[in-house]
Amino acid sequence: MELLGTYNYWVYVVIMMIGFYAVIARHNLVKKVIGLGIFQTGIFLLYISMGVVRGGSAPVRGPGTPPDTLFANPLPHVLILTAIVVSLSTMAVALAIIVNIQRRYGTIEADEIHRMDREEAEAPAPSPVSAGAEEVAG
Repeated sequence: MELLGTYNYWVYVVIMMIGFYAVIARHNLVKKVIGLGIFQTGIFLLYISMGVVRGGSAPVRGPGTPPDTLFANPLPHVLILTAIVVSLSTMAVALAIIVNIQRRYGTIEADEIHRMDREEAEAPAPSPVSAGAEEVAG
């Protein structure tokens, strides 16, 4: 019965593993970024659910609040709010870099980009002497 009480944690782990699989198994850079976003969402949900206190109220003490009132801890929620902003910013930068990669290589497939880089590194560099001779001849 204890296993059923923690089903939400199992769901979060499954969400994280789906995102992790997308990052590892896909060669498309946009799909990797989406997988990273799914992974981060699983982590956010996990931390938010860990900060929930059953029977707790908002941590605001006003006049007439009994001294034995159970309050929820606001720190996990505040930290996750900050993490969401950082996550979205990181994702925006990653997508901007992917746009530049697509302009440079004409593809966003990681294996094709690696192949192009290897071919470029293995190609003989033009010698400065032959390059100067072509300019003089032209």
